[in-house]
Formats: sequence, C-alpha cells, structure tokens
Amino acid sequence: MPSIVVAFCSVLVMYFGGAGFWMSAAVLPVWLATLWLARPEPTVETRDDDDGSVSRQAMIDLIEPFGLPVLMLDGQRISNANAAAREELGAHIVGQDARVALRHPEAVRLLQQPQGRALVRGLTGARSIWQVSRVPIDERFSLIEMVNRTAEADISRAHTDFVANASHELRTPLASIIGYIETLADPDAKVDKATTAKFHATVLREARRLQSLVEDLMSLSRIEAEKHELPRDRIDIGQMVGSIASEITMTAGEERLAATTGDAIVLGDRQQLDQLVRNLIDNAMKYGDPAQPVQVSITAANGEAELVVTDRGEGIHPDHLPYLTRRFYRTDPGRSRAVGGTGLGLAIVKHIVERHRGKLDIASTQGIGTTVTVRIPLAPVDHVSED
Repeated sequence: MPSIVVAFCSVLVMYFGGAGFWMSAAVLPVWLATLWLARPEPTVETRDDDDGSVSRQAMIDLIEPFGLPVLMLDGQRISNANAAAREELGAHIVGQDARVALRHPEAVRLLQQPQGRALVRGLTGARSIWQVSRVPIDERFSLIEMVNRTAEADISRAHTDFVANASHELRTPLASIIGYIETLADPDAKVDKATTAKFHATVLREARRLQSLVEDLMSLSRIEAEKHELPRDRIDIGQMVGSIASEITMTAGEERLAATTGDAIVLGDRQQLDQLVRNLIDNAMKYGDPAQPVQVSITAANGEAELVVTDRGEGIHPDHLPYLTRRFYRTDPGRSRAVGGTGLGLAIVKHIVERHRGKLDIASTQGIGTTVTVRIPLAPVDHVSED
C-alpha cells in the first residue's frame, strides 16, 4: 500500500513539473506493474494433519495400568497384553493369534467381526464367565477388553439356591401342619382322642419349627444388612458368656455345661454376640454326647478374645467341614430336623463373626467331638485422664 501511494505522488510531481498529462498517465500503470512484479512470493505453511491417532507405543503405555485385562490386536495377532491380561491368560499369549490364545467358540466368533461383544464361559476356569468386547482403533489395530462376571453369576446362583432352599424348608412344616389340620377338621374322619392329641402336638411342633426358621431368616437378613457397619459398643464378652452359661445350667442342669470365663472386652453388638454364644452352645448340646458336659471357655490373649465351645459327640466327617457355614447345610438332615435345627445356626454365627472382624474355626474328630473357636479383636484400652 505505501508503494502505491508513492507511485501516485511521483506521477503528480511529473505532471506539475511539466511532463504533461499523457506522459504522467502512461508512467502510472508501468510503475504499478513493476510493483506487482516485484512483490514477494507468498509463503505456504505446511502442517501435518493431526487426525487424533495415537502411536502404538502410546497405546501400550495407556492400557498397561488398567485393572481389567486388555489385549491389543494387530489384525488377529496379540501384539501386547497388559499386566491383568498376562496374569489371567499367561504371558505366552503375546505374539499368538488371538483365536488360538482364547480358544473358545464365542470368542472366535467375536474375533471374526470388526467390533462387538460376547459372553464367554469357561475361559480361565470351569465356572468362569467373562464379558469380552472388541473395540477398533483403526483399520489395523483393535483392543480386546475382558470383564470378569463370575462373581456376579455366583451371587445370582447363591440367591437362587437360597430362595429354593428356603422355600423347601418352609414348605415342609407347612405341608405337615395343613395335612394334620385338614384331617382334624374333616367331619368324616374318625380320630380318637389319643390320635387327636398326637396330631395337635405335631402341629404345635411344626409351627414352632416354622417360627424358628422365620426368625433365623429375619436374623440372618438383618446381620447381612449391617455387615459393613463396625460395632462400637464396649462389651465384656466374658461376663456375657458367664451369664448365658448360668441361665442354661438352671434349665438344662449343671452337668450339661461347664464354663470357664475371664474378662474380655470387645467392640460389638450385644444382641448379635448373645446370639452367637447361644447358637454355639445350643449346637454343642444338641449334637454332643448328652452324658458329657459341653465345655465353654473365654480368654483374652494376643489382642483377641477367644471363645471356645467343645462337645464330646460323634464328630463331623472332614468332607463336611468346609460347608458347615452354608445356609441350610446339614451333615445329617433327618437328625438335624429331629432336634429342631433350622440349618442356619452356623451361617448366622459366620456372619456375626465377619461383622465383628473376627475369625471362625471349626475342628472335629469323628468319635471324639467338635470344637468351635471364635476370635474377636479386643477393644482398645480407654485412656481416662485424671484431674
């Protein structure tokens, strides 16, 4: 722009200097043309297109810390696997064809597609269930993400089993009660007084069994609902065991129970700890030798309160020990029902112990007896300042 202004000024000077109008007018386009020819060449700035792609190494660094197993595929070959994937499938899978490494029809069908999702059963174990997803990165690379759904399936299966078992346990006494009542209510049924009294006793027994079962189910539900809440009350579990033992000996006789107690203060839920102690003593008295006393002791050592309940009964076969705390599990269903067991006592004990951050151990020798040991952390000592 300044050059053009200078050109016009020069033409005006020529005109007023006597060069004449046409000469001055002819010089102007020539001057402008020379300015146009002398202009600098435009600078063309070239930039690499940023398509948002991530380098292979950057992608490897990105997936390595993931908690979920992730595989990086180059075509169909596994070019990299993060730590979680190497732990589940083995480090040898890197470099393998993904179809060979996963070896499952559902996974192979998924790998034949550019993207998608499949539920793969038995990938890392007989009962394992994995949700496998394929996500494309570009035309060459893709990611395989694996989410373990085994625990969810186990929980769902456990709930289904629990409902089925509970329904069965509830149905049995109800069927018995209904059958006897229908017989007694039938005007055509000729039932003598002795049989009527027997039927009434059976109905009462089954009704009480039903009541105990419902109470245990409700108790188990409450304990599970509170399992993440750590109890805060300071309770002398030694004193509690002594009180319960005195109460039981008054009804069952001193020869049925021998208790040794000492001070042991824990942070606990009084109602649940009371239920724990009563369940263990009740089990020992039901299944122990009635001619031998049940031994109960409570001691404090190594930062723990240790409750030990021992009976001198038939004992339990080692095959049953791992399953004793399952809901409705019975080593002898007929005998358990005969003595009034609901199959939930040890399940309740287990959940109470877990809520109190304790440990439960069951040891048994056939022909000698069973010992149940519960350890609960002692409460921290209160430091009361003196004025």
